[in-house]
Amino acid sequence: MPPAWLGYIHTKDADGATASLKEAGGSVHRAPDDIPGVGRFAVVADPQGATFMFLQPNQPDQPPVPAGTPGHIGWHELYTTDWKAAFDFYAGQFGWTKAGDFDMGPAMGIYQVFAFGGDPVGGMMNKPEQIPVPVWQFYFNVAAIDAAAKRVTDNGGKVIMGPMEVPGGDWIVQCTDPQGAHFALIAPMR
Repeated sequence: MPPAWLGYIHTKDADGATASLKEAGGSVHRAPDDIPGVGRFAVVADPQGATFMFLQPNQPDQPPVPAGTPGHIGWHELYTTDWKAAFDFYAGQFGWTKAGDFDMGPAMGIYQVFAFGGDPVGGMMNKPEQIPVPVWQFYFNVAAIDAAAKRVTDNGGKVIMGPMEVPGGDWIVQCTDPQGAHFALIAPMR
């Protein structure tokens, strides 16, 4: 598997979530285990093979970080082999709902926006050929896209797409870190 960032999905029961995922066709890369002082986690994949982790934290729920806070994830994007099946899986497991979609043309197809708790938090689409396996990509919030893109290249990463304005007026760049793992940045201004 190529280098990739892995994200966590919060759960109140890592063992139960892992069992439910497996029953729904997902796979378990690492069974639930404890991280001392942090909580219980598992490394899993959806039925199409996109890997992520469950985290059942020891600490009570923390208040959410305000939307757009620099340094935090601002958008979650799944590139998969069958976005409709992937959406059905995530909706069934976690209660995610559809929050609109975009037709990105014949080469890219439908981009399905999904929401959790009523707020849009990400999108999913069929992966382009150049992405070898289904994977999650995370968009980190930054204050301004051009300055952040420069920090990426100054520190050994590469900007592979953008800057580009997206619906809603934000700006994005897609990047790779020095090991080749893909990630993206999102900002309210250029």
